[in-house]
Amino acid sequence: MGLFFSRFRDCLRCRRPASAAGEADDAYDDRDNSFDLFFDLTTLEAATGFFSESNRLGHGGFGPVYKGLLPNGQEVAIKKLSLTSRQGVREFTNEVKLLLKLQHRNLVMLLGCCVDGPEKMLVYEYLPNKSLDYILFDKEKSRSLHWTQRFQIIVGVLKSLLYLHEEAPIRIIHRDIKASNILLDEELNPKISDFGLARLFPGDDTHLNTFRISGTHGYMAPEYAIHGYLSVKADVFSFGILVLEIVSGRKVTERQLDSSKSDLLTYTWNLFQTGKQLELVDESLDTCNPSEAAMCIQLGLLCCQAIVSDRPDMNALHLMLSNDSFTLPRPGRPGLQGRGGRWTTTTTSALTTTNGSTTLTNNTKQSISSSVDYSRNSMSVSSMNEGR
Repeated sequence: MGLFFSRFRDCLRCRRPASAAGEADDAYDDRDNSFDLFFDLTTLEAATGFFSESNRLGHGGFGPVYKGLLPNGQEVAIKKLSLTSRQGVREFTNEVKLLLKLQHRNLVMLLGCCVDGPEKMLVYEYLPNKSLDYILFDKEKSRSLHWTQRFQIIVGVLKSLLYLHEEAPIRIIHRDIKASNILLDEELNPKISDFGLARLFPGDDTHLNTFRISGTHGYMAPEYAIHGYLSVKADVFSFGILVLEIVSGRKVTERQLDSSKSDLLTYTWNLFQTGKQLELVDESLDTCNPSEAAMCIQLGLLCCQAIVSDRPDMNALHLMLSNDSFTLPRPGRPGLQGRGGRWTTTTTSALTTTNGSTTLTNNTKQSISSSVDYSRNSMSVSSMNEGR
């Protein structure tokens, strides 16, 4: 592994940040091309008080995240690769390579990395308001998240996904859009983080089929969770779930509620069918724009439709949100299959794509274990050519 990271270091030292694209932040334009991407371990140890618990911000599938203060006074967030993570090295290299290509005001900015010692680390800009879920799903904190701010968060995430899908140097599917991966700056502007599971789509490729399913319970599109069919519409589905969470202030699944309300998507669809969709709006909001809220709910349902081709892409969604005269289509039935429990797949089959259609050959055995929650540590990141 030491030789691997030595070559990885040499490779990255030869790279330069990509040119700005889309809504690139001015901060990226000012980055010095000679900027050294690598931090010494001793520098990061001093910055975090030797990674003390008091500086710990949280823990994700990749590993723990710490707040640090660099010698120049800059605050940073340092994400460590967990020693127990089986796919961590691949996620680490994937995330560094991806973030070097991406520049957008609604994407978290990578400042550098550390490959010294047994644990590898990523160093990001520090965002003081933590992640969206930290505020949104706390009954007290969510009161400070007004409707205008929620709507702007939805718009910001949409713009960043539009950039990833259409405007970035290479098309990218994030695969793990969820509230905990949306960080908030001091003005509550959203920034997508955690690109460890992201997939690149070179050239004109629009989809692929994969046997390695990676994502988070409740957010994964059914065609991807069940059949491994991955396209930009998988991110669209996850974005739809996120929109419904932002409007309602509740998680995608809340098992303590009765069966009619425990699944957010099912509950929203039932309300929409009876014309009561505004009952979904978070009760903690003092004021709300009813027309914007209704539009967001309908957009969320459009994103979560079972038929993949019926889901709008990010270009269409941006048009819907930015054009007051646009009439939203009525959403079809949402995709509810494959969103519960833990998916473990034993595969003896092949998925092939011919003239845009997908064929399943031989046998694919899939089992669901509802008693066990899964984490991203138990999943893997597939190579770019997998499933072709």
